[in-house]
Amino acid sequence: MKKFAIAGCGRLGRIVVQAWKNGLLPGYELCGTYSRTFGHAESLASDFGCRPCRTIDDIIALAPDIVVETASPAAMKEIAVELLSHGISIVTLSVGALADEAFYAMVARTASDSGAKVYIASGATGGFDVLQTVALMGDADAHFFNEKGPDALKGTPVYDDSLQSEKREVFHGTAREAIGLFPTKVNVTVAASRASVGPEKMDVSMVSTPGFTGDTQRVEIRNRHVRAVVDVYSATSEIAAWSVVRVLRNISSPIVF
Repeated sequence: MKKFAIAGCGRLGRIVVQAWKNGLLPGYELCGTYSRTFGHAESLASDFGCRPCRTIDDIIALAPDIVVETASPAAMKEIAVELLSHGISIVTLSVGALADEAFYAMVARTASDSGAKVYIASGATGGFDVLQTVALMGDADAHFFNEKGPDALKGTPVYDDSLQSEKREVFHGTAREAIGLFPTKVNVTVAASRASVGPEKMDVSMVSTPGFTGDTQRVEIRNRHVRAVVDVYSATSEIAAWSVVRVLRNISSPIVF
């Protein structure tokens, strides 16, 4: 039996825990919840019968095999190295944190030293297997396209009221630049880039479309032998949580997809 804890007790974390409660994660035991807002950890723990944690040390004391991170890139940067140094693996949705080369190197080194792993959930995109394969073949170029509605961009540097009536490209740059400008909205670009050509080489464009709901994520990779396109539309963010459930099932399964 593997023990897991949740770091990030919002909607996505709750979906993962509910999947466990519904029997979709056999072989796992939920041992704890953690949030920078302790009341959120308390609420989730109360609903599912485990221990709420105030600090990372509290989580470590529970000795989980895996911590599922569904919070934010900032939270991932706060907890990852400490957990990994204690041999605790991480399943993360906040892959944007790994656009930071120094942090990425520290995470990789710490995990290697302790024997723990960082599992990157696919979130709202997919095709990591073919992205890795084509990149390994060499001479690959990759592009990531994201479409959002203007309301999803409120509070970001690119938003203005004209987006409510005008379709426009609001960003074009690298995956590293994208996560710097939209720290919680384009984690999938960093995930796709880490699986292929890297954050500095992944070309990213974002379009705002009036009245559009949800997200389109389209990643294309090509070399002289292969062209592959993965095109995913999601009306809500629920697919991200379910991608975590898939990773957890693969970790404990004798047959891995």
